[in-house]
Amino acid sequence: MRDIECFFDCSSPWTYLCFHNLQPLAAELGARIDWRPILVGGVFNAVNPGVYASRANPVPAKLAYMKKSMQDWAALAGLTIVFPPPVFPVNSVKAMRACLALQDGDGSRMPGFARAVFEAYWGRGEDISQDPVLARICAEVGLDSDEVFAAIAQPAIKDRLKANTDELIRRGGFGSPTMFVGGTDMHFGNDSLPLVREALLRR
Repeated sequence: MRDIECFFDCSSPWTYLCFHNLQPLAAELGARIDWRPILVGGVFNAVNPGVYASRANPVPAKLAYMKKSMQDWAALAGLTIVFPPPVFPVNSVKAMRACLALQDGDGSRMPGFARAVFEAYWGRGEDISQDPVLARICAEVGLDSDEVFAAIAQPAIKDRLKANTDELIRRGGFGSPTMFVGGTDMHFGNDSLPLVREALLRR
């Protein structure tokens, strides 16, 4: 079976691009995506603290190119990305707990919610750490916000999100998005999707 595990956090613009681009790729090749919500801040704290240093003291030329590249990728995907958004970085813990909770059952509700979170934060600059923003996102995609907020307060959901994050670290991941094809073939970032395609075709 062609499977793709995708460890992701909605607080990353590159993950927004990957989330958008990975789905048609998987559909084209008949692959199943196993979405694995994480907290990328926990990954940075454990194995990639240099991210914080680069944010505090960016290389101007590299930052300028990164912004250009991001907008080029966004235009190619037909997306709008406002960078940086008014609140950056953002605390995405509630949104990511909600993504995890919405995977229960058949998991069909999660992609629509995650897409709406990406659009709210990266497209419109809304602060997705705030309950009213998350409640409005729930309404947009036909979810009961009271049900979602009750779910994300459950210790089991909190533990599962931490477990996903810890698992990514154990498997060699260092950021979001990280994808695995066939369980062991790791790929990082939106720009690795051509390699993901080739890995799937080999299977």
